[in-house]
Amino acid sequence: MSSILQTTTRPTFWRIGDVGKVLFYYLAALAVIVFLYGVYNRVNRYAQGNEDAFERLDDLPQRTVAAARLALSNRKQLDRDTVAGVMHAFVVWGFLTLLIGTTILGIDIDLYRPLTGESFFVGQFYLSYSLVMDAMGLLFVVGVGVALWRRYGRKLDRLHDRHTSREDDLFLGALFVLGVGGYLTEGIRILGTSTVRDVSFETVSFVGWSVKEVLVTAGMTPEMAAGAYPFVWWSHSLVALWFVAWIPYAKPFHMLSSFANLIARDEKAGVRLPGVPSDASPEEIGPSDIDDFSWKQLLDHDACTKCGRCSSVCPAKASGRPLDPRNVILDLKRYREERDAGGEDVPIIADGGTSVIDAHTMESCMSCMACMDACPVDIEHVTQFTEMNRRLTEAGEMDEHVQDAMMNVFQHGNTFGDPERARPDWTEDLGFEVPDARDEPVEYLWYVGDYPSYDERNQKIARALARVFEAAGVDYGILYEAEQTDGNDVRRVGEEGLYEMLVEDNAEAILDCEFESIVTTDPHAYNTFMNEYPEFEACEWGEDDVFHYTQVVADLADSGALGLSGLELDYTVTYHDPCHLGRYNGEFEAPRDLIRATGADLHEMPRNRDDSFCCGGGGGGLWMDLEEETKPSEERLREALEDTEAGAAVEKFVVACPMCMTMYEDGRKTGGYEDDLEIVGVTELLAEAVGEEEV
Repeated sequence: MSSILQTTTRPTFWRIGDVGKVLFYYLAALAVIVFLYGVYNRVNRYAQGNEDAFERLDDLPQRTVAAARLALSNRKQLDRDTVAGVMHAFVVWGFLTLLIGTTILGIDIDLYRPLTGESFFVGQFYLSYSLVMDAMGLLFVVGVGVALWRRYGRKLDRLHDRHTSREDDLFLGALFVLGVGGYLTEGIRILGTSTVRDVSFETVSFVGWSVKEVLVTAGMTPEMAAGAYPFVWWSHSLVALWFVAWIPYAKPFHMLSSFANLIARDEKAGVRLPGVPSDASPEEIGPSDIDDFSWKQLLDHDACTKCGRCSSVCPAKASGRPLDPRNVILDLKRYREERDAGGEDVPIIADGGTSVIDAHTMESCMSCMACMDACPVDIEHVTQFTEMNRRLTEAGEMDEHVQDAMMNVFQHGNTFGDPERARPDWTEDLGFEVPDARDEPVEYLWYVGDYPSYDERNQKIARALARVFEAAGVDYGILYEAEQTDGNDVRRVGEEGLYEMLVEDNAEAILDCEFESIVTTDPHAYNTFMNEYPEFEACEWGEDDVFHYTQVVADLADSGALGLSGLELDYTVTYHDPCHLGRYNGEFEAPRDLIRATGADLHEMPRNRDDSFCCGGGGGGLWMDLEEETKPSEERLREALEDTEAGAAVEKFVVACPMCMTMYEDGRKTGGYEDDLEIVGVTELLAEAVGEEEV
């Protein structure tokens, strides 16, 4: 048995000859040199970008392991598109297996045999190797086949846009030719060697053996196979070597840049934004030149695979606004490549169509981070979009409605332009005095926010929450007129200087109080107080000290402090996940727990949790007057009434964000849904359930 197994192997360089072997090694070395030179040029190009504001390469081993886990699990590819996720898994796992298998063969031929005079590529090892390679190679071919079908058969919309090119065709075609060509080469080798040795053990290479059987059925003899083998082998080898050399110069480079991007990712990208250096001149704020982007952002551009996942979930694109996140990233990449090739210098962003990116494109962004959540390679769109907004701000090209809101903030501390002294007026209709946190120690310092303070509809939310706090005996207080707008969206429209002023003023007012925790009404305030304020010296609290009101009240309900039995209300409702509470900060269950605690029958929206669809108010959208085919709020309400399991039986559309309340009340009117459902806040449901509703 041992002697039989020792002959159980495959002939390498069969019918290629010594000259052919030398030529192959020469071409292989040349391909590797061209590959390494291309990679060097790419890395050198990134080095010409700016330093990144955040640490990207600390604890490199842990980052690499985490990136490998993400890449091999295909978790982000599976999100929202299971077929694409499985397809990509087949391609990745198959490609890596074939790469490792080729490396093992090279080690045997070029290292082990010359050193020992023997080969380990025999017997049981060879049989196991052949089985695994055939099985994983088949997955690879199937995966590439599905990719070809989705692009050219099904013609999936998100795979085709202005940046789609012959490069995409060539990439997929090359992968398919490599996969199929490998099996054809194997089948011809098995058939061709069948006259000089027993090849029955090659049945373990079940795909290659099947190809051999097909060739025999088609009339090919062993002699014909032996004659054709050198041509087939060289054809396959040349395609493989060309592909290796081509990788750094075209779309295949994403196999490297995407993994590097996963290694360098920032877990809080978009959730917290980079600041502006204190010594930066106005001309240095925001990118004016392509090299003003950081090296990580240039890597982002190269990591984009044109998959269109970001485009397919973008609410701005869906509503007809002039924004496609993929095209922004790829426009920047194309400009860099054209300029590096001697092209004309143009501004990165400006108004009037004279720049790489048009101002109206960036104004359209809602900062909802759906694009980043959907991106399988962790491209940080929102960070780059915000920095381009900063350039517009410094150039005086901000949307006029946003300018008005910013002036109101600068002069009055709120986006409405109302007097500071009017901020606590919402408390006057309550039958009790709301504690002043400036005068007495409190457990919870409640940051009320602009809309619950000044907007008539949202004032009902604030009063409902105050009644719930009172009913539960919560030790809380507010800042009264010392409170100013939190600045989360001020920062995201590009007004970094104004944002920093708000941080200092709010932090000073808050730290003058004695409290244990901060609780916010607005998820936007929750995000910036928790993730961004602590980055500034003026702030002395940490992320563990900040809560959204639904988290605090959910604990109260769970402890029995609200006295709810779970049978108080019998409404049929659905719930909208606000971007800054859900996708930004991962809080999905607290609002749902509260809704269920009232007895309401909760039906999930089809797009919920991480996949929630933005209301349209983020990133300054609340202050703008944009032309839209269908408002995001209108589309969301349609979804609630038509696509939830309860359908038209939904009575109440529940929100946990003041901005969402404003946008959906508007969408309810403009979309013609006023008679179909009611927009309510979580606190309003709770107040009704505990018998403290507003009359």
